[in-house]
Amino acid sequence: MGPDEPRGLASAEAARLLAQYGPNEPAPVRRLSLVVQLLHLFANPLVLILLAASAISAALHQRADAAIIVTIVLVGTSINFWQSYRSQQAADRLRASVTPTATVKRDGAWQEVPLRLVVPGDVIRLSAGDLVPADARLIESRDLSVQQSMLTGESLPVDKHATATAPGGEQGPDDPTRVFLGTSVVSGIAIAVAEATGPRTMFGDIARRLGTRTPDSEFEHGLRRFSLLILRTTIVLVLFILVMALALKRDPFESLLFAVALGVGLTPEFLPMITSVTLTAGAVRMARDGVIVKHLPSIQNFGSIDVFCSDKTGTLTKGEMHLEQAVDPAGAAADLPLLLAVVNSTLETGIRSPLETAILQHGGIGVSGYTKIDEMPFDFERRRLSVVVDAPDGRRLLITKGAPESVVALAVAADASGARRPIDAAARQACLAICDRFGADGLRVLAVAYRDVDRRPAYARADEIDLVLAGFLAFADPVLPGAAHAIAALGQDGVTVKILTGDNERVAKHMCAAVGLPDDQVVSGDDIDRLDDAALGHVAEQATVFARVSPAQKNRIILALKRRGHVVGFMGDGINDAPSLHAADIGISVTTATDVAR
Repeated sequence: MGPDEPRGLASAEAARLLAQYGPNEPAPVRRLSLVVQLLHLFANPLVLILLAASAISAALHQRADAAIIVTIVLVGTSINFWQSYRSQQAADRLRASVTPTATVKRDGAWQEVPLRLVVPGDVIRLSAGDLVPADARLIESRDLSVQQSMLTGESLPVDKHATATAPGGEQGPDDPTRVFLGTSVVSGIAIAVAEATGPRTMFGDIARRLGTRTPDSEFEHGLRRFSLLILRTTIVLVLFILVMALALKRDPFESLLFAVALGVGLTPEFLPMITSVTLTAGAVRMARDGVIVKHLPSIQNFGSIDVFCSDKTGTLTKGEMHLEQAVDPAGAAADLPLLLAVVNSTLETGIRSPLETAILQHGGIGVSGYTKIDEMPFDFERRRLSVVVDAPDGRRLLITKGAPESVVALAVAADASGARRPIDAAARQACLAICDRFGADGLRVLAVAYRDVDRRPAYARADEIDLVLAGFLAFADPVLPGAAHAIAALGQDGVTVKILTGDNERVAKHMCAAVGLPDDQVVSGDDIDRLDDAALGHVAEQATVFARVSPAQKNRIILALKRRGHVVGFMGDGINDAPSLHAADIGISVTTATDVAR
């Protein structure tokens, strides 16, 4: 940050503003009082039948019968209420453990704070994978792209940039100098000043106007339809018996008692309690294992899944990469790729992936002699990241690392054993063959390249050309010990498992072999682009593995399966999984996931 840019708030000032503006929540959390929640349970049609029957029994001086019916209602409703309350308390405790955070500057230092504690005036740092914590004005940015579909419905990311002076005029989502609460950073880095938080944000205004009750699930609709069917049947039968009794000149009093008894007998008194207790027992048991269930009927929906789609890294695998090898373009062990990768990972300020962590944990390589000049952050379209540095020998280098296909395609030369030679199409294929061999062993691969650049104040993505390929880094990501057993259990329960991954076909196949999934048909992202939605639906049903798929393609696969009548679950943990988590019938994430996914 420059000398004229905001230095952030002091803790005392932030506390004062928090008291003034309130928590940074788009809409206040409105919880019904315990009394109101209890009264809602009495609105069930089955309960109303029993209460009506008890009232009639009391009016006919059958006080013992009335007391028995009321006791049944009170016991069932009380158990229902208590189980629901316990489930809600457990969910609240777990939800607090996965609260999204924001990086803000407080007391002159960057720190992570819960998103709800962000206040107007906070200086915020953003990078790929972050949720935007407030409506904010950009004061510094680099290659920033933001997903604003929550506000605009537009699926494509929007480029944003900072200006030297605060702009006026339009302050809506189309303003390229502002970012908004409820959106997420797809690529790039930025620093911004919060201008509005909570209900005063654009997202808060939408949440306030649309703050209606969550729509009922199919399970709730079915239960309500069943209850109404019982209610209608009971009313018709009771009236029929009364009419027939009067027509046959039976004793009206005895006939009414019989009709009431029949109504009580037809009513499944404990059905609301049984369903609630059953679902709550599942929610509480899942809570003990660290699983949040926001809405009890979602457990039944979860049990209806017949197609389960999963990302690979961090879900079926540990997501903890370990650097296995560093090789030159010819496949021989080399130190240069690792050195350049360490410099790149140490000095970049964007998204921190497990691969970055593995590189930085390798140790033994100092980068104190390198000075960062500029950065081209990672994004999911380029699939690479570059930094420009001044090296100890006086050269200015652009160092790039990323997906092998992305980096090798830009290389015009290769550096093997210290000798630089031109690289042609055949040599590129030979380099990619090395990556394929690593992939066949289940290793993920990063390519590392560099080039000398002239001295100037700033650089851009257009400078990622004419690279010299330094080599490859191979990483291992072990499969989770229980993954194979879990997939086998899903298969026994009639759930088809499909893998949607951004990794290449060989890595995906190796992982499938490790967890016992068939890998005879692998569909690539390029294959998906050639299919229309109808054809994709058929292919998605048949295939098990989808490799090299983008976030948008994952989304298409899930929607295609839903159109074919499947109940689709999706499990993912990264920013690129967020659209699929939203599109699936059941979205499952983990505590280690990015803010967007959670």
